[in-house]
Amino acid sequence: MKVNLGTQRRARIEILPLIDIVFLLLVFFIYAMLSMAVHRGVSVNLPTSSSAKIERELLLSVTIKDNGDILLDNNRIPLKDLARLLKLRAKEQDSPGILLFADKRVSCQLLLHVLDQIRMAGLSKISLQTIMESKP
Repeated sequence: MKVNLGTQRRARIEILPLIDIVFLLLVFFIYAMLSMAVHRGVSVNLPTSSSAKIERELLLSVTIKDNGDILLDNNRIPLKDLARLLKLRAKEQDSPGILLFADKRVSCQLLLHVLDQIRMAGLSKISLQTIMESKP
């Protein structure tokens, strides 16, 4: 006598939960990459602002340290050469902009001199970087 145990079902791997996990990991890594700091300059004590936001499209970094040193992407340069070097760097990119990191103890006069040099280089997209002000 032949005993029929029914049709045996083949084991299968459910793919839908696997796809959900992959998308969750993808979203996690995208948010992690977006939240990384853009700062390519030197560590300075930035002023605070209540409306600070990170600009991600701008590519050149100018840093003014509290002792008056001016750095273009980690390279110390004199103020008189800033416009010339920015023009050279701006030719390499389509629509360059400047991330300007100035220590909060820098004088307004020095900041204006640097801004003048940036304008003389023909660059108008300037983002003065700050850190978010903590609310009491």
